Amino acid sequence: MRKIAIDGGVLELVIGDITVQDTDAVVNAANRRLAPGGGVAGAIHRAAGPGLWEECKQIGGIQTGEAVLTKGYDLLAEYVIHTVGPVYHGRSEDAVLLASCYRSCLQLADSKGLKSIAFPALSTGIFGYPVDEAAEIALGTVVTALEDLLMVKLVRFVLFDESVLQIHIRQLDGIINKE
Repeated sequence: MRKIAIDGGVLELVIGDITVQDTDAVVNAANRRLAPGGGVAGAIHRAAGPGLWEECKQIGGIQTGEAVLTKGYDLLAEYVIHTVGPVYHGRSEDAVLLASCYRSCLQLADSKGLKSIAFPALSTGIFGYPVDEAAEIALGTVVTALEDLLMVKLVRFVLFDESVLQIHIRQLDGIINKE
């Protein structure tokens, strides 16, 4: 685990299960239809129960880099913020879209008055984004965004295992040491 204070907020890096976080919102690594699937999306939908999919069907879908909020249903978190990360192709727009996911989620949470949010490592699963690159983009975006957020005071990255945690710690140290 790693925890640092940034501009009145806290950034945490932990190993864990996104579906059992006690934050105001958890972020779903969604597909464009917001449908249950594998990975994080499947786990969140299973843990939240069928009401989540019913609400997602009403929304219809979102584009890559966007974010939308639903109730959390049977989750500890009151809300789920769904975002669609980019499928990795090694192009510069991949980084722009990935950063947009994090920024959109944080801005949405802040606008709704939420104080805490938990993220998975977006796009690093089936979407193929290299963890090292994704961590640098994600953490850089969050560190910068925390300066402007009024309500969100805790941003937690809930990571799959020790190796992914260590990559995120290394990237965060690099970002903090540049400032």
